[in-house]
Amino acid sequence: MILILILILSFNLSADVFIPMDESQNDHLKAYGVVYRMLEKGCKCHWLLNYMGGSFIIESDEDALKECALNIVTANIISQSQRDAIIQKITDDGKKDIVLEKAPKIAVYSPPGKEPWDDAVTLVLDYTGIPYEIIYDKEILSGKIYDYEWLHLHHEDFTGQFDRFYLNSMNQEWLLSMISFQKEQAWELGYKKYWMVKRDAAKEISNYVKRGGFLFSMCSGTNTIDDAIALSQQDIIPSVLDGDGTAEPKLDYTNTFAFTGFSMNDRLTIDIDDINYEPENKLYWEFEQFTLNKFAPQTDPVEAMLTQNHTQKVNEYLGRTTTFRKDKLKSNVIILADAFDNKYAKYIHGIYGEGFFTFLAGHDPEDFVHYVNDPPTDLKFHKHSPGYRLILNNVLFPASQEKKKKT
Repeated sequence: MILILILILSFNLSADVFIPMDESQNDHLKAYGVVYRMLEKGCKCHWLLNYMGGSFIIESDEDALKECALNIVTANIISQSQRDAIIQKITDDGKKDIVLEKAPKIAVYSPPGKEPWDDAVTLVLDYTGIPYEIIYDKEILSGKIYDYEWLHLHHEDFTGQFDRFYLNSMNQEWLLSMISFQKEQAWELGYKKYWMVKRDAAKEISNYVKRGGFLFSMCSGTNTIDDAIALSQQDIIPSVLDGDGTAEPKLDYTNTFAFTGFSMNDRLTIDIDDINYEPENKLYWEFEQFTLNKFAPQTDPVEAMLTQNHTQKVNEYLGRTTTFRKDKLKSNVIILADAFDNKYAKYIHGIYGEGFFTFLAGHDPEDFVHYVNDPPTDLKFHKHSPGYRLILNNVLFPASQEKKKKT
């Protein structure tokens, strides 16, 4: 604390704050929170792609150093001439200085009440102190979604099958409560069937992205939103959930985000579609890693932003959707990382209309397999998590100038 106090007292208004993001950083995750709050304040921030793990510079603001001190984030005072020299060097070395302009307003699509599993995005937003608002179907369908620049989809099954938990948990109180809530909400919104709400919500989310929104999703929120868009209002819901029969679906992939040529699963297994892949023996991947692909910041700045990290290796982890089958990806989808088994993709990105989407497979980057009613991950024990950094890269992405340059 004495050293931190000395640094603050020695700060002058012509100095900048440099936040290294390599192995020297004390808390990689909270560094993003510091940058976000400085953007909220109107400070000019730089994201130095491929330089010391994707480091940051915050220009001429004493509060930045105080924020770093309060959050125990490693930071150094540098002069403006040092800043200019760093930026010139990274440019000469083929790296890139990304100017961050404005803190994006964030929404998380999540049902009210507590579900029996955690959500990695809300965990890391809470840990870093980045503000967000919870919205759900009512806000999506009313147009409130357009109040936000960045939307995260909680682990939602947009087909309306509750991730097929009914196959083994139908009498569990938490599932019965979820079903009851969805049916009540549908009635309040004027829908005959609860699953029809999900399909219209998926369609409106796609419209939001087409008009310039940023979408981030994990686990089954990735593939099931495309399932819902391809299904439209066709009924594939078993009678145990909605009381009537099902139809043989005809899928239209025209407006899906990332996936094409997939089929819905009509067998009594937990798979919703044939997009997801995970090893038959789940333990086979427990100590394995997937690898982030390398992108040149000067030619592929968006992809480089989304993959900034202090390591290229990320521990594997499972979910209701663990990886994506590459033969189900649309041709314009960019693979940011292959899974441990490189026949499959783990992390993908694409342009959709005027906006962008990024899908990260798996449930929790620091919990290899997360079971119902498991306690949430405590991020103070994972403050260097490369998997959680991928989430935070996406949070800062809308703040950059590069969103206007579709590469």
